[in-house]
Amino acid sequence: MAPLNPVRRVWAEGCAAVNGWIAVPSVLNVEAMAKARWDALTVDMQHGTADYADLLSILPVIEKSGAAPIVRVPWLDEAAIMRSLDAGALGIIAPMIETREDAERLVSACNYPPDGARSFGPVRARFAWGDDYARIANEEVLVFAMIETKTAVANLDAILSVPGLSGIYIGPADLSLSHGFSPGFDREEPEMRTLIADIRARSAAAGLRCCLHCGSPAYAARAAAAGMDLVTIGSDARFVEAGAAAAVKGFRDGAGNKT
Repeated sequence: MAPLNPVRRVWAEGCAAVNGWIAVPSVLNVEAMAKARWDALTVDMQHGTADYADLLSILPVIEKSGAAPIVRVPWLDEAAIMRSLDAGALGIIAPMIETREDAERLVSACNYPPDGARSFGPVRARFAWGDDYARIANEEVLVFAMIETKTAVANLDAILSVPGLSGIYIGPADLSLSHGFSPGFDREEPEMRTLIADIRARSAAAGLRCCLHCGSPAYAARAAAAGMDLVTIGSDARFVEAGAAAAVKGFRDGAGNKT
């Protein structure tokens, strides 16, 4: 039987998944993003502006589009993880995972017993994914640990050994900061490229997926060709910023108005 989770279906076909990023949680904005036909759309509750009420209004829009609804929770917090899943998320990205114990807490919060300690109460997930949700949830929900610090890299093999973890999500901005570089995506420094490639290789060797946040489609395509299993491109807020800047520049260049 084919997986319910759209990202798992993409992987079953041997392809990399492309993920969109939602920082601005309005229904209209998410509908506009969804028209691009992403494999997944992630609602950012860490640095984005969404709250729990926003999840209840925008996760249905993501589901309707055919993309996998994923939530980056604000922190490694069991309550935030479980509430996001109960709202219908099919994936959790948890920031700043640094130890095996952190990863164990993350996995436990995402899985019903006997695989974890998730409390039962899928208040909306049952509407989204069916009355047998409790039976399929542990198989369908993706559990991603963000690797963003030197400590996390030092403990990577221990993190990768945690049963039930789906994969690693590399956060290049914080990872770069922790290694003495300015924050940002699409790293070209030899040290960072080597580090990112090493994290990917070690994830694959452990039988886990590896994901990378990218700033441009070209870099994301390169990352996928190099073996990344999921790539994120920019965010809705960055798309609006870039589109607005291009429109104003195009007008001023065409009109000869530089002010």
